[in-house]
Amino acid sequence: MTKQTTVLFLICAFLLSSCGNSTTSSSNSNVTTNQFQQSKEEGKEPNTEVSKPNNIPSTEPIPAEKDPETPKTETDQAAPIELKYHMNKNYDIIPNDEETPKKVVLLTFDDGPKEASMINSMIDTLDNHHAKAIFFVNGYRVKENPDLLKLIHDREQIIGNHSWDHIVLKKKTETEVKKQIEDVQKAVKDITGTAPVFFRPPHGGGGDVGKKVAKDNGLLYMTWSNGSLDWEMKASDANKTTALIKNVTDQLHSGSNILMHELPWTVEALEALLVELEGRGYSFVDPRSIELEMR
Repeated sequence: MTKQTTVLFLICAFLLSSCGNSTTSSSNSNVTTNQFQQSKEEGKEPNTEVSKPNNIPSTEPIPAEKDPETPKTETDQAAPIELKYHMNKNYDIIPNDEETPKKVVLLTFDDGPKEASMINSMIDTLDNHHAKAIFFVNGYRVKENPDLLKLIHDREQIIGNHSWDHIVLKKKTETEVKKQIEDVQKAVKDITGTAPVFFRPPHGGGGDVGKKVAKDNGLLYMTWSNGSLDWEMKASDANKTTALIKNVTDQLHSGSNILMHELPWTVEALEALLVELEGRGYSFVDPRSIELEMR
């Protein structure tokens, strides 16, 4: 009897234990199902990601540190041109030392600015020969054609002062000469930002007063030492370009300060003239390399 009671007691205990485990499993299953259903209803993906231990290093790339940028420096001014030449009392261009080439000429054009087509053609030719020239301008023409003055400046040629009205200055008072010269200085600076540093009196007649006023304004006074005589030619003349070149070459010498004008036949002759000068061993002095004091 005692053995039967013990066996019965063990069977009951086993049945009660099995019932308890079944209830716990069912409860856990219901919780998981309810969580999934809640996430779906809220429009969220269920969290199926396995939590990572805190001590596992991240595999995401660490952005490289950028070196600080070196500040960029800019200059508004080009390197200055070395002063290698000066002008003598004959208005020739003379080297400052024996090592500087002396077989050079200075190219100049007076009485502009007149027409864009002529200016562009002349500067195209100058550029082809890597040459710079002085364009001596009259104030009244600058007033009429400020865009043409800016054209010369923008194409990196040199602008000179040729007085306002193209009159013989040596016959005028100092007050009148000051106005003729200084009004051009102001007009050119207003348009280009830079005042001229070279002055040529119309007809070569500046006189002592012209020299004084030019110096007072920091201008190098000059006439010329080689005249093309293009101003004496007419449109109806035959062989103008040949005559112009011959006029220059007949007077050619080291340091020639060549006077030309903004004229159709000068434009036409310019390429052949520069080729002829180069063929004779001459190069073209950059006006910016000339000192502003005559000696």
